[in-house]
Amino acid sequence: MLTRIDHIGIACFDLDKTVEFYRATYGFEVFHSEVNEEQGVREAMLKINETSDGGASYLQLLEPTREDSAVGKWLAKNGEGVHHIAFGTEDVQGDSEAIRGKGVRVLYDQPRTGSMGSSITFLHPKDCHGVLTELVTSNPDQSTAPH
Repeated sequence: MLTRIDHIGIACFDLDKTVEFYRATYGFEVFHSEVNEEQGVREAMLKINETSDGGASYLQLLEPTREDSAVGKWLAKNGEGVHHIAFGTEDVQGDSEAIRGKGVRVLYDQPRTGSMGSSITFLHPKDCHGVLTELVTSNPDQSTAPH
């Protein structure tokens, strides 16, 4: 079912400042950045390593573009820090349906488009021991070339 930790999402107030911290402290570079209007975030994906299934593991830094976005509301309540963990899967739709069948609430009826053209959905944190959990099927065309 799940093949790897795809990324850990970190909410931040200032994306550029946070990217610089990870660059200066750990040597991580931005692999991809984009604005996701639907989710109201500006993000940077910092590639950590390749994985045995052909994917990769990332840190996803998220800065809200509007206060009413999910990340904006979360930051206002919790401050900066780990927002979610995402697991890679070959079939986000099938795996989310299987997990739903085990009594875990899936937040989207149909997967949505995430970073780098991936297919995503989220699992309710109250059903996952307080952890907002994302399922991700990578877009194979986007997983190897920086943007």
